Order: sequence, then C-alpha cells, then structure tokens
Amino acid sequence: MVGVDTRRLRLLLALSRLGSMRAVADAFSLTTSTVSQQLAALAKETDTQLIEPDGRRVRLTPAGRRLADHAVTILAAVDAARLDLDPDAEPAGTLRVGGFATGLRVSLLPILRELGRTHPSVEVEISEYEPLEAFELLVDDDLDLALTYEYDLAPASPDPVLEAFPLWSTPWGLGVPSSEVTAGTATADIRNYADRWWIVNSRNTADEDAVRTLASLAGFRPRIAHQIDSLDLLEDLILEGFGVGLLPITRAVRDGVTVMPMSDPKVVLTAFAVVRRGRSTWPPLRLVLDRLRPPDGRPVPLMSWPRPTVHGSG
Repeated sequence: MVGVDTRRLRLLLALSRLGSMRAVADAFSLTTSTVSQQLAALAKETDTQLIEPDGRRVRLTPAGRRLADHAVTILAAVDAARLDLDPDAEPAGTLRVGGFATGLRVSLLPILRELGRTHPSVEVEISEYEPLEAFELLVDDDLDLALTYEYDLAPASPDPVLEAFPLWSTPWGLGVPSSEVTAGTATADIRNYADRWWIVNSRNTADEDAVRTLASLAGFRPRIAHQIDSLDLLEDLILEGFGVGLLPITRAVRDGVTVMPMSDPKVVLTAFAVVRRGRSTWPPLRLVLDRLRPPDGRPVPLMSWPRPTVHGSG
C-alpha cells in the first residue's frame, strides 16, 4: 500500500457506493475515461484486480470491495490529519506538556482554566520534568511542549531540533539562616561562604553549574554536600544549618531563612517554552503558545514566585 494515491481510493470508494463509472465521473466532474484510467492505476499500485466486467457495466472484485472498506478508514484518517495540521483549523486534540513545577503552576495552569471554557476539544496531559529530561522527551517526540528554565550563569544547550521562546525572568539570591545576616547587609558576598556546605538541585545540573560559576568568580571551589529536588526541603536544610543554596528572591520563605540578593554577578532565572522546530503551528500547540508568550516575545519579570503547599522542584 506504500505510494497509493488517496485520490484514487476516493474514486474506488465512490464506485462501491454509486455502482457505475458514469455516476462516479459525474460526482467528481471527470470523464468516465479518466475514472477508468485512475482505477486502473490504483490496481497497478496495489498489484490487485479491483474491478471486473458485469454485463455492460463493471463491479468491484472481492479484493476491490475489501480495499473500499479499508478506504473508509484510510481516508477518514487522512482527513483528520489534514484538519489537525491545518493552522487555520479549530484546535482539537491532546497536547502533552512537561516542565518544572513552578513553570507549570505559574504559566500553564491559568491558561488551562481558560481553555477548559473556550476550547473543550483541546485536552492537556501534564507531567513534571526538569529541563534536561524535558529536552530528551521533546527530541524523542514524547512531548509536544516543555516549560524549562536556565540561569544566566548556566545557559542551557538544547538539541538543534528544538526552539525556545522566553516567558519570564526572576532574580535569585543566596538563601542563608537569618541569624547570620547582619543589620545593614544589602547583598551577599559569596566569598564569606567559601567554607560552607552548598545545596543544589538533584535532577538538573544548571543549579550546580551556576553555584560553581559563582564560586569560581569569587576564587574558591564550592563544597557540594546536598542535592535536593524541593525548595521547601532546601529551606529546611538551611534553617537547620546544613548549608546554603540559591533561592528565588521573589518567593516567600519561612521564618529563619533569608534570601540575600547578589551582585557582580547577579543570578537570573529565565523560563522558556520549548517545542520541536516546525511544530508550533499545530493548532492546539499554537493556542497555548500564543497565551504563554509575551506580545513582544521578550522575557518579562515574574513579580511573585508562589510558595507551593506541597513539595516540588523548581
């Protein structure tokens, strides 16, 4: 069946329903000679006799009838695919989204509430992944959209088949026990923490890369002691004196933990929407991307980093 022209399948299906070459020709505004030639070409493509004489008319052979039955399913699938790929079609289908917890919470959930009302034919499957995990799934075509992040000190390097759109940015600082912060201290001096244990993300290397870059610029090698996949747990460890680590400045923290801004260099996290190249025109994906992206395409500040009630990464 490789290389079968679907237009010829439509003619065969029409013959099975209308019963004569003349009726098929009239239905498709063709000549009977053209219909006959196209069906002969289809028989050659399938290497099967599809029609046989029936008095002064023709009829489908048993193989022709079976192919006509298959044509119903084949043509329906082709029509569905064409509609699905039409950028002007009404969005419908299942969109597979994966990403880091805060990105899903901040960027995606408000959109889903709207889509549930305005586009009920679009269904969204959500999974939590760190950027490297999401990139791999996108490349393997196991995700349609990923919400990822990178630090300016540790830029991501996704596969060339992927393209990324910036969503929002937020500054990060150094999380330390509040008891260690002296009055009047405006920013964190990383050199003061050269002998401390450091806490980094357990599932993504960007956090550790940013810490190592900061330390290298300050002239020391950080002692990485803990790898934690939860900002809440990271705060617990800081509070108990087990180390220091990076936290978003705009995120509310528990009593006893202070997030100190950093300068020279600053640490900024930017969130991205990432898709496979050439896929962004698929109607369900475009629907979400248009609502995710700022109008001018530039990163926008995230004014408040919500504190989740459950543990999560990012």
